[in-house]
This record gives sequence, C-alpha cells and structure tokens, in this order.
Amino acid sequence: MADSTQNTRPAPGFDPKDFLKTVPHQPGVYRMLNEQGQIIYIGKAKDLRNRVGSYFRSTIANSRTYALVKQICGVEITVTHTEAEALLLENNLIKRYKPRYNILLKDGKGYPYIYVSTQQDYPRIQFYRGSRKQPGQYFGPYPSVGAVRQTLHLMKKLFKARQCQDSYFANRSRPCLEYQIKRCSAPCVGFIDQADYAKSIEHAVQFLQGRTQEVIDDLVVQMEASAQALNFEKAAEQRDLIENLRQISQQQYVSGGNSNVDVVALELDSGLASVQVFSVRNGNNLGNRNFFPDLPGGDVADTEVMASFLAQYYLGHDIPPEVLVSVMPDEAEVLEEMLTLKQQRKVSLHQPKRGERAKWLALAQKNAQQALTMRLLSKAGMQERLFALQDVLELAAPPMRMECFDISHTMGEATVASCVVFDANGPQKSEYRRFNIEGITGGDDYAAMKQALTRRFRRGTAQDGKLPDILFIDGGKGQVAQALDVINELQIVGVEVIGVAKGEGRKPGLETLIIEQNSGRLSLPEHSKALHLVQQIRDEAHRFAITGHRARRQKARTQSRLEDIHGLGAKRRQVLLKQFGGMRAIERASVEELAKAPGIGSDLAQKIYDKFNGE
Repeated sequence: MADSTQNTRPAPGFDPKDFLKTVPHQPGVYRMLNEQGQIIYIGKAKDLRNRVGSYFRSTIANSRTYALVKQICGVEITVTHTEAEALLLENNLIKRYKPRYNILLKDGKGYPYIYVSTQQDYPRIQFYRGSRKQPGQYFGPYPSVGAVRQTLHLMKKLFKARQCQDSYFANRSRPCLEYQIKRCSAPCVGFIDQADYAKSIEHAVQFLQGRTQEVIDDLVVQMEASAQALNFEKAAEQRDLIENLRQISQQQYVSGGNSNVDVVALELDSGLASVQVFSVRNGNNLGNRNFFPDLPGGDVADTEVMASFLAQYYLGHDIPPEVLVSVMPDEAEVLEEMLTLKQQRKVSLHQPKRGERAKWLALAQKNAQQALTMRLLSKAGMQERLFALQDVLELAAPPMRMECFDISHTMGEATVASCVVFDANGPQKSEYRRFNIEGITGGDDYAAMKQALTRRFRRGTAQDGKLPDILFIDGGKGQVAQALDVINELQIVGVEVIGVAKGEGRKPGLETLIIEQNSGRLSLPEHSKALHLVQQIRDEAHRFAITGHRARRQKARTQSRLEDIHGLGAKRRQVLLKQFGGMRAIERASVEELAKAPGIGSDLAQKIYDKFNGE
C-alpha cells in the first residue's frame, strides 16, 4: 500500500476547488472532516479526484450527501495501489473512527471459541474468548455463546471430557457430581487412565473438526475389540456412543461434503437493518447471530448496506471460501478481491436462486425478518415511553439522549460509579462508562457522585461534546444537589437533572422523581409508561454499578496490600510473611520489629508501618 497522504486541516476557508487540484487520479481513501476536526465520513475510490470532486458539484440529489457536504471543512486522502487495498483500509478506518455518516457495524465483543488445552496430561475443553496466543487448539468462531454452550454440553455427554477449572481439578479427592450423572470420566481421581482419556480427547477434537465419521469408524473397531475381549460393558458404552454420534451427525449435517460457507441475509424496513449470519464449517451448522448495523439518515440501498456489513464484519473474522448473500453488494468484484487479499485465498460471493444453498438463504432471510420485526416492535414501545416521559415532564420534545448515574460500594470499600446511556433505540452499551472513585471518605455517596459527574462532564465537554437531554441520578435531594453543583460549576446548559428516589420499602412502582426545574417531586402511577422507562434506565445503571463494584472488590481482596508499597518486592514480601506468620501480625508490628526482618531496613520498615497505620 502506498504511503502518500494528502492532509488538509479543517478551516473556515477550505476551498474544494483548490484542494481538488492536488488530488491524484489514483485509487485510495478519503476522509471528510467537520469544523471541529472530527472525521464524519470515510470513503474509498478507484479515482480519488473524480470521486471527491463529485461531492462538490452544484447539484446534489441525495439528501444525506447534501447534509454531509454542508459540514465538510477539510478532507484527508490516502493513496493506495489498488481499489481492493483502498476498500480494506476504508473499513479499518471506519472501525476505528466510527464516522457519523457511515453505516456502522456494532460488534463489541470478539466471537467465542472452544479451546482444547494441549499442555496437560488431562486436557480441558472450555469456552474461550480473547486472543488465541496460548498453545492449544481453537475451534470456531461460533456465532453465539449459546452455540458454544450447546456444543460443550455435547462434549460432556459424548466424550466425558473435563471442563472444570485447573485449580478445581488439581484439588479433588473424590469425583464430583459431573461423574455421578455420567458427564465426566473423573480423571481428577484416576478413574480413567491417561491413554484412554487422550483417546477421548482425540475423538472430541475430530468431532469438533467435523470428522465425525472417522470417530465412528474408530469406535467400531474399539467396540469389536472390547467384545472379543469379553468386556461387554465397555463394548455397550462404545455402541451407545456410536448411536449418539450418528444421530447428532444427522441433525447437524447441512449437506454432502465438508462445506465451509457463511450465509448472510439482509432485511431493511423503517430505517432499520437486520443482518443474519449463519456459519457452516466442515458441513456442520455452528449456529447463527443477528446484527443491527447503525444506518445514517436518509435512504440507504440494501446493496450499500450489504457491502458495508461484509467489509466490516470480515475485518475481525475468518472468511470461508464461499459467502452466500441475499442481495449482491455494491461493487461485488472489488469486495471479493478485498476479502481474497485479506484471507490470502480465493473468496467468492454468490446469490443462489435454487437448490440446497437457496434453502439455507431462505432460512437466514426468515430469521432476519423475524429479528427485524421484534426490533421494530421494541422500538415502537420505546417511542411510546419517550413520548409519555415528554408529557409528564412537560418537555418541548422527546429526549434523544438520557444518562443515569449510580454509586455502588460495600461499607465504603471499592466504590464504583456507573453511567449508562439510553437513546431512542434503547440502551447504548458502547457508551456506558464506569468510574473508580478515589480520595473520598468511604461511604460518602455525595462525594462519590460529585467526583463521577465532574469527571464525566469535564471529559465530555472537552472531547466529543455529547450531553444528555436528561440526567437521571439514582438518589434523593442530596445526590441531585451534587449534580446541580457540577452542572453549574462547569457552566453546562440544556441538561435536565432528575433524581429517582426509592419509595417506601424500596418497592418498585413507588419511586418519586425529584425535578430540579420546578424544585418539586412527582409520583407517577405504577402503570405509567414514563415510569417504566425511568425504572428500566435506573435498574440498568444499578446493575452496571454493582457488576463493576464486585469486580473491583474481588480484585482488591485477591491482592495483598503489601504490593502497593514501593520498594517491597515479591521476595521481601515472602520474607515478611514468613517472619511474622501472616498479614495481621505485620499490620500490628512496630517499625523496630519490622526492621529486624532480613532485607527490611529502617526506611522500608517505616513505609510498611505508615501503610497500615494511616500516616
């Protein structure tokens, strides 16, 4: 890829005509910038000058393009060798910057895998998500966590392979319940020898690879050998396993051969898009997953959505040799070339009209339609709640962005504040934030709330400028007062602050809204749609805060306070613990006693003493 980059900083005096004179007739990527220097659109072109120039013609038919062009105050370009390279770079940049006017695929978490360890005498089969760096075998990616769990359940039922944590496995003195219900062979207590267990793992791996018939053939040989040795109980177990494998193989198998294909179906309606992806590997259907890409305003063609989805989706996923699509994307040949370039082998896009593959596509299309119907119903319900909230709060318009803050701690320990974000589509989890609260008196919820709000709004106004229409605070007048102090101190306007005070006995439906605008309290009936929305937002903030607090508390409790002392390394910590017999004795020791320990001088002893005595 060429490294030639033309960069024009956004400025009020940006002149498109002068800029276009410097743009070459070569393939590449262009980035449109607004007045604040933010990237608002990223595109690729076979001919950069012609493509960028098309935005600055006197007549623009598309309303979305018109809205974009009005905000352009600068353009950056990057030249590439080929259009396929430009497409790959374009989607990497879209994933990084998430421009407002691009179609965006939300895919926050990596896909799950099944991992089989290889460095142990008795390998473990487990759920796995993350970087695939540790040695072992990885199978997937699976489209959903449910698909992984279903497969892991089969692993226990068929091959009785262990799935327990290594620490649990190493400390067993008798078999657990999994052995009693015939879901594990109990290698932890030696109920199966290493060779037989290794054979079970080998069969499990072959099954995960789609080589089920090889497993069956091997088991047939073993069953005959067991029968000849008069080990009829073992032969019966092998016979039952063969029957189960044949049954499961018939249920999972999609077609003849070892097909590796993805099936991608798209459904558009009412400004929303639903994309269904079925993954078939080695002839086995690994399951499906649904996506709802964010669409920019205005009319968007299904061919454009499909092109954007495929390009972004396969940035982070393995690409099969064949991808079946319900609609051929824009510039399909360039997209095929880009996917081939990324995967380093031929990748084809097809839209089958008949045969078995057309049936797969019809199934995916049906799932996409169903998911979109449910999404539209959910969105309609959300709109009703927003309008109801507008009415009860007497707002000029329905709120488009709402944030809610909550505080969680245990007796002042590991205080965490949460911020959740809702808009017209419901929760926006990619914008959730947690704040670890430091430097306050333990249990001071007011100080914790003020610190969290200050950090959020200082950062927000300095960076993206996103402000909520309504700021919900889980609490009463005291917490609302802290929020108002922060809002006034930072001179933020246009934000409605509302406290959500718990009712008598903390029963749902008895909440009271504390409204800063009229310094009043508002109680809504239990059946109020507005109250249901407020409860949903408040409960989500509460859940998010508790989750963060528990994680922080667990981390703190598994970490020795000695680790925070500068100059006290692992060896010296071990010496101290051995000399004093535990943390309690160290906490009570004087400076002189601490200094007597080998390797602990008077200066370090003073630091240790100060750590536990608050000086």
